[in-house]
Amino acid sequence: MDSAPSTETVVQAIQTLYHNPDPACKERASAWLGELQRSVFAWEVADQLLRNGQDLETSYFAAQTMRTKIQYAFHELPQSAHQSLKESLLNHAQNLVSNASPVIITQLALALADLALQVAGWKCPAKELIEKFGNTVGNLPFLLEVLTVLPEEVNSRSLRLGANRRGEVIEELAGSCDLVVQLLIACTQSCAADSRVQAKVYRCLGSWFNLGVIQGEAVATSQLLNAPFQAMHNPETVSSVHEAACDCICSALYVAEDITRYESLANCLFQGVISLSEPYHLSVAQEDIDKSLNYCRVFTELAESFLELMMAAPGQGLGDLRILDLLLACVGHCQYEVAEITFNFWYRLSEVLYKRDSTNLNTIFKPYFQRLINSLSEHCRMDEDHEGIPDETDDFADFRIRVSELIKDVVFIVGSINVFTQLFRNLAETPNTTWDVTEAHMYVMSAVAKNLMPDESEVVPQVLQAVLSLPQDAHIAVRYTGTQLVGELCEWIDRHPDVLDSVLNFLLAGLQHPKLGSVSATSLQNICAACREQMARHFKGLLQIVEALDNLHISNEAAVGLLKGISLILTKMPHDQLAVGLRALCQIQANRLSQLIVQNESVKEGTRTDPTIFLDRLASIFSLFQYRHTAPEVQNGQIHPCQQVVQEVWPVLSDTCNKYQADIRIVERCCRCIRFAVRCVGKQSAGLLQPLVTQMVNVYQVHQHSCFLYLGSILVDEYGMEEGCRSGLLDMLKAFCGPTFQLLKTGGLRNHPDTIDDLFRLCARFVQRCPLVILHSEMIDAILECAMAASTLDHRDANASVMKFLRDLVHTAIANDCDDDYQVRRDMVEKLMVVRGPQLVQSLMSATVFYLPSYMLPDVADVVFELMRYNRASFCVWLEHALKALPTETTGGAINATHKQLTDFHKQITSAEEVKTVSSALRDFSRLYR
Repeated sequence: MDSAPSTETVVQAIQTLYHNPDPACKERASAWLGELQRSVFAWEVADQLLRNGQDLETSYFAAQTMRTKIQYAFHELPQSAHQSLKESLLNHAQNLVSNASPVIITQLALALADLALQVAGWKCPAKELIEKFGNTVGNLPFLLEVLTVLPEEVNSRSLRLGANRRGEVIEELAGSCDLVVQLLIACTQSCAADSRVQAKVYRCLGSWFNLGVIQGEAVATSQLLNAPFQAMHNPETVSSVHEAACDCICSALYVAEDITRYESLANCLFQGVISLSEPYHLSVAQEDIDKSLNYCRVFTELAESFLELMMAAPGQGLGDLRILDLLLACVGHCQYEVAEITFNFWYRLSEVLYKRDSTNLNTIFKPYFQRLINSLSEHCRMDEDHEGIPDETDDFADFRIRVSELIKDVVFIVGSINVFTQLFRNLAETPNTTWDVTEAHMYVMSAVAKNLMPDESEVVPQVLQAVLSLPQDAHIAVRYTGTQLVGELCEWIDRHPDVLDSVLNFLLAGLQHPKLGSVSATSLQNICAACREQMARHFKGLLQIVEALDNLHISNEAAVGLLKGISLILTKMPHDQLAVGLRALCQIQANRLSQLIVQNESVKEGTRTDPTIFLDRLASIFSLFQYRHTAPEVQNGQIHPCQQVVQEVWPVLSDTCNKYQADIRIVERCCRCIRFAVRCVGKQSAGLLQPLVTQMVNVYQVHQHSCFLYLGSILVDEYGMEEGCRSGLLDMLKAFCGPTFQLLKTGGLRNHPDTIDDLFRLCARFVQRCPLVILHSEMIDAILECAMAASTLDHRDANASVMKFLRDLVHTAIANDCDDDYQVRRDMVEKLMVVRGPQLVQSLMSATVFYLPSYMLPDVADVVFELMRYNRASFCVWLEHALKALPTETTGGAINATHKQLTDFHKQITSAEEVKTVSSALRDFSRLYR
């Protein structure tokens, strides 16, 4: 946008966006308004539109534009314009808020709050705002909104206030806290009948609690803390106020976890929350699910905050175990959404009990976990009128999965066999049990089945026999979950081979059932994996199942899993039998692929015309033979039993890659399958190297699928140390680099993170396996330059690969200093670092400060530490120059980092003897700019 548009043009675009029925016109208007918001002219336009106050849509667009500009583009304004912007916003607020829509109030409040936080010269903004807007009742909604978002925005990532400015702001807000509390008390008294104001009061109080600046003693003894509890006690409280009161109490409970600082507040909160038991039960009786959820949130927050006190003194003081009774009452609510809120607490409690390993504590808490598991088994019941198998795609299925995971984590406190036995006895001793109860109990039994001792001989045989004897007319969901339970008992079945044939007959029958096929296949996979040696005699029968897979009602995921299980059986066979069995398994899938290539049908994803189905199956077979614990033992000079099979399958994979080369989804699966095949036989796949590399390079010139780069890294890993292969591998890298750099240049690094990831995986493999080859190549400088540019990319995998490459590149100059080529490697790295070292360090510091999230900084630290190990003296100079290049002030005039902080950071980094020290220093330093 080259010039500022007239306000009339902007208003017309807004009207088109909201009211024109033509979707194309709406889309054009939206794009044009977005361009306006990104331009520097948006400041003046938004200001003028707010001044005009024409209508709701226009005022909202103007307020929202002003807020986003202050939040994301504040650097566009010179410091001389800050005061006039402040005055303008205050005037707009004064003129608009009395009759403005809540959405406009929120946007204006955020704009003012963000401005106050970023302008270092605006001192005590909370006090000034209270003085300006606190004398008129009509202004209270806006004032309370500003005072709510002001503390919330202190930790906003988009503002990047920096630790120094953030500290100043928090100190200023702490100084204004008493004034805010007085205002809130006055509002609760003077506007008691105004639910909108009351909700804002509670949200505002919660916001100040979250910031940690409220004095607990003062609030604990005031009427202000009673107000949200009174709201939650009153059955007539409207939902919005009830939820706001809940949020406020939860915020207070969060800070009260610091008992040494907030002891009085903690005691008041405890008594207040305990008193909410009766209102909770009333909400249950009235079937008010929203209020029940709010009460449960408060109870859970109380339990989380006082967990350590419950551990230190269970049943005493603030460790009162009535807290757990409240939680279990919520777990017993008829709606599972209420119970789910408590899950994180039970995880935390079980984790603490596991770490403390105290018999006394386990004894105290065991009854509570027993009640928890009983209630959860009730929640797992399906609707009695449900028809068909359990739906694995709805919310209830997700809930049951979370229940299963929770029970697996906490069951050690009660004992798996105790839970298993109790659930079975409940079924056995209760006459006329409905199908839904039976299914739910079996589902929970499945969650603990793998934890049972394999030598258990009393209950498990009865359970297994009951499942295997389920009649054909039993509800299909019961048969489904019973089949799951059989699969989960696989380790017990391995120790009791006398039941194996009965189990296999049961599962084979299930495979042929249209609704039980997938679950039967998954259970059969478990049996194959656990009973490998015993299942060897059944391999021919299993092979017949594989041949019939496409005629069975089995999902591809279950089919892939079954093939993995069957392949595991092969790992226990002699080499000659393994080769025969593997060939048979692979040939079935290869034949299907060959038929697709010949038939030339159009691909329909997920159907039998989709090559990925058979590629995934082949990959699942080969993948198992690459792991140390499942790979066949091959002595030096011995032919790998899988080698011949890999060579036989290769032509089909090659043809598949050629035919579908334009389809990234199919090519990725093909490369994945080839990767597992190469890993399976290692260097004995050498016969594939030349044709494979040729094909990869040829296809990559036309279609830049990053999976070829990844596959190339696998080949370098396998063959990079073979002298005769290095030249060809380097030619492969050269052929890849041209199209890759062109793609990144035209499409941008951020739009191709997978390419960045796989490119630097490939380059890192060269550095690890044949460093001199890549160091001597003419591409190394361009690769290093690309790595420095990509160091700021905040894509986790891509950035990790870049940092790994940089770290390994520097490390090669100091690793294996006894090797003959050590000095050559060091000289080559030295030549690179003399030119690129300062730029590299500056890129790393820029990435640390401005681009990368904290969790990615350990990878940067690895590179920094290696640079110091390589040449500490040079690194000290490079780091000093990089720090001097960083901005000293924010746009709002706040100090980013003082000279002392810069000096301390430099000293901390350059004197570090461990990479952890560097990582910690980078993380702390980055906060000065965030």
